[in-house]
Amino acid sequence: MPKQVDREARRREVVDALFRVAVRDGLQRASLRAVADEARLNIGSVRHYFAGQEELMRFAMRSMLDRVGDRLQRRIDELGDLDGLPGPRIRGFAVELLSELLPLDDSRRAEVTVLVDFSTAARTDPTLDGLAHETAVATRALVRRILTRLGSAGGLRPGLCVETETERLTSLLDGLAFTAVLRPEVLDAPTCATVLRAHLDDLGPAGG
Repeated sequence: MPKQVDREARRREVVDALFRVAVRDGLQRASLRAVADEARLNIGSVRHYFAGQEELMRFAMRSMLDRVGDRLQRRIDELGDLDGLPGPRIRGFAVELLSELLPLDDSRRAEVTVLVDFSTAARTDPTLDGLAHETAVATRALVRRILTRLGSAGGLRPGLCVETETERLTSLLDGLAFTAVLRPEVLDAPTCATVLRAHLDDLGPAGG
């Protein structure tokens, strides 16, 4: 009897192989052949699950974004009610959440590395631009949601413009993530976390 193959499981294996190639050699070198070799599959098997490089790339990015989004949602759900907590503790929760977007360990470094390469490729590849735009919009929505929750719980100074602070904080996260991936000898993980915490503390009310 032929061995039954879980299609989605095999597609995830191929995506994991693509991530390994992309982190090691760069996304531009993650051809179907390279990914098939990394996954220890023949290229025909890869083409059975993905029609071509574009479909594989989009599926991989969608899988990564969903994974990060699910992880963040679980962390948000775990926070519960922040009302009544001291301001520094509330902002500490925000640091924990937003740190999921920074390359602070091997897993997150791999995600950010692939995202950096993907964003660069999308600049000149219209087939990838829609997903890159969606990523940028989703990041801002997350940051806005966290800042709004901080403000309602008393963790931010009164009168701050949430839209302006959303752009400032998103730009900070992008800068930290990109620099830490491209120049880890200049910006390490502990410094990323320290800078993020300092920025959020600066948004807090005086004395709190």
